[in-house]
Amino acid sequence: QVHVVESGGGLVQVGGSLTLTCEISGRSFRNNVMGWFRQAPGKEREFVATVSWNGVYTSYGDSMAGRFRISRENGANTVSLQMDNLAPEDTAVYYCAVSGRYANPRLREHEYDYWGPGTQVTVSS
Repeated sequence: QVHVVESGGGLVQVGGSLTLTCEISGRSFRNNVMGWFRQAPGKEREFVATVSWNGVYTSYGDSMAGRFRISRENGANTVSLQMDNLAPEDTAVYYCAVSGRYANPRLREHEYDYWGPGTQVTVSS
């Protein structure tokens, strides 16, 4: 059984930084794409970032580019999301996801098969 667990969320002030980490167990996803999504209160879940199986190719949501950085080691079952210069609008539950079908960056929820329960990030002003 596949387990996806996020960690690293918390409360941070405007302009601060946080690093989220996601660990996946149950099987190897060394050849599969991983990603992060988030859902703010009252809003739909949105794409944050994605990284290819080998950690080389990445893609980011429009408001995250330049402030967030997704990374993973080649073939590793863990993925991190470094978030800098955080703003109140970044407040959300952040979800880690992994695809069992694709290797390269994917931006849509339905392209991912396994999800974590989420970790809360709150940015205070």
